[in-house]
Formats: sequence, structure tokens, C-alpha cells
Amino acid sequence: MSTRRLATALLALGLALTLPLVGKASAAASRHVDVIQVGGLIDPVNADFITRSVAKAEADHADALVIQLDSRGGVVSDARMDRVALALAHATVPVAVWVGGSGHPRATGQAALIVETADVVGLAPKARVPPTALRPGQSLEAPTLGLFIVNLDGRVVAGKALHTARVLSAPGSTPRRELTVTPVFGKPGLVARLLHGVASPSASYLLLAAGLLLAVFEFYSAGIGLAAGTGAICLVLSAYGLGVLPIRPWALVLIVLGVLGYAVDVQAGAPRFWTVVGTIAFVIGSLRLFHGLQASPLILAAVVAGTALFMVAGMPSMLRTRFSTPTIGREAMIGETGVATGDVAPEGTVEVLGAPWRARTNRSTPILAGAVIRVVGIDGLLLEVEPEVGGARDYRH
Repeated sequence: MSTRRLATALLALGLALTLPLVGKASAAASRHVDVIQVGGLIDPVNADFITRSVAKAEADHADALVIQLDSRGGVVSDARMDRVALALAHATVPVAVWVGGSGHPRATGQAALIVETADVVGLAPKARVPPTALRPGQSLEAPTLGLFIVNLDGRVVAGKALHTARVLSAPGSTPRRELTVTPVFGKPGLVARLLHGVASPSASYLLLAAGLLLAVFEFYSAGIGLAAGTGAICLVLSAYGLGVLPIRPWALVLIVLGVLGYAVDVQAGAPRFWTVVGTIAFVIGSLRLFHGLQASPLILAAVVAGTALFMVAGMPSMLRTRFSTPTIGREAMIGETGVATGDVAPEGTVEVLGAPWRARTNRSTPILAGAVIRVVGIDGLLLEVEPEVGGARDYRH
């Protein structure tokens, strides 16, 4: 009995001695800094991400919130940007901003306000920040993010010193510092990242052009399928981006008119007057679409050249391949009969020789869906048709 009591006493003593050590180890292990990356324009996604990250860092009792920043400005309202700055300025955790990354990182325009409200600012060697955004003693040189977090050690924020590193020394070696906090990286959700990606001049412009071209292709291919669905998705994503970015509405109208101008000559199978009009309108609209911003010159050149090539050469060729048969020529189709798959009033869709075609009738009354039609002429990729009953007949039939 006495042995059992002795064992119990020793166990209790051991727990009493080790529990405080475990608690200290757990507390040390839980010390961390939240790290977020803010790149591109300060749009609604980035603005919300910053304010949510401040709240998360406060709730998780992080030692600091570190923002890796590389932005040339923002597209949110001044009132919304002021709310972001207010959240950073009144955060209960220290806010440190590192302007760095690949290339020539910068924090200009609305992004400079994030630098102004930070407690500590780190600058990569090629970083660009307006001098007015920096306070004396606020910034320090830091070529990498890791070194910036290490150099936060000993900085005093709101009367409290930060402890992010410790010095390690060994006989015969140079003393070095290592992190004593764990960086916890955060990022927006998948949908938020997608919306942030399309809310850039290059992405929204590229999606707009792709959506319009796919819509025209689906119209002339006489069906609703993959091209229509893909084009609709492109146009919806582009609409979000254009709604966030500052654009000139008249330039957007010119781009749409440009594509429509190309479409007019598609059915002729050769470039004509409307191709020239469409090219001029598309180029001017593309160059003047954004106010104060611009898509990548490489993207602009590729889209303008690709659109002209696709509409003038590629699309007519694809449509001829899709709607022609190897056993019969175009002229031989005159006089053939088919069925109207939709109302032709005055244009619609018909099926001739087992293939769908865009068709037009010169009759004052429309040809109803399901009616038998006869081909009386061909204009490029457009069939001229009349009702089988009462229509003109070719002498060969």
C-alpha cells in the first residue's frame, strides 16, 4: 500500500514539474506572424483581403501582420481605400509591409497609402515607393522577405518590442540570427483569386475579344454548343473586370462595332468595306478602352492581329469546311431542296444536303420552321432560299 502511495506521489510531482515546461513550449510554438501577398491592382478583392487579414491576425494573436506588397495603384473608391488604411492604422497587432518581389516591385498610387499606415516598411533593392509615403526611421533595407521578418526583431511598435529572431553563435563561426516565430501564409479563396485575376486590363480585354469572336463564330455555325458556352463565360468574366476597372464606354462600343463590322463581311467570304471599318473601330477601341491604365502592348498587338486574321481568313475557311460536302460544289446546290430548321424572316437556318446553313429569303412573308425550301442562289456563305411551293425553279430541276 505504501509503495502505491509513493508511486502516486512521484507521478504527481513529475506532472507538477513538467506541465509548466509543456505550457511554455506550447506558447513558444504558437508564436507566429501572419504573412499575406498583395500584388497587382488594389481592387475590391485585395481590399477585402487586407481588412480580413487584419481581423484574423488580431483574433489569432499573431506577433505581427506582414504584407508583401507589389502594386502600381488601385481601382477602388477613395472611401473604400480609406477604410483599408483605417483598419491597418488601428490594428492591435503590428503591421509590417515589405515592398519586394521579382522584377521592379513598387507601391504607388493607392498602394502607397498602405505603406504610409504601416508600422515598419522593408524595401527590396529595386523597390519604388514615393518618398512622401515613408516616415523617418520607418523603413529598412531587406532584400528578401525572410530577412525582413528577421530584421523586425527589436523594433519597437506602440511601446512594445518585437521578438522575431535570436542570435546563434558557435566557437569559430560568425554569429547568425534565426527566426523564433513561424510565418503563417494566407491567401484569398479560389473564386476571389479568379476575380482578382480577371480584374486586370490585359485579362479583361483578352476575355472580351475572345467572347465576342466565339459569339460570332457560333452565330455563323448555325448552332448552340461549346463555342457559345465558352464565349458566354468569357463575356461574363470580362464584364466583371470591366466593371471594376476604369473604362471609356465609347471605346467599348467601338470594339463591339469592330467585331460586327468583320461579321458583316464573313458571309461574303472576302474582306470588303466593312472589314476596313471594323479594323479601324477595333484598333481605336482597343487602344482607348481603359482610362489611366493600359493592357500589355504584347496582348494588344496579339489580339488585334489575331482578330483580323481570324475574321478575314480563318473563320470563312472553317465555315466552308464545316458546311460543305466533298461530293458537290456550291453552284450545284442551286435548285436543291431542304427544310427550314427555324423561321427564315428574312434570315434564319436551313438544312440542305444534311448540313446546316445560314439562309435568307427575299419574300415579304417569312418561311416558317419545318417548311420545305429551295435554294435559288448563294451569296458567300449565305444561301438565298424560297418556299418550295410557289418558288422559282432552276431549269436543271
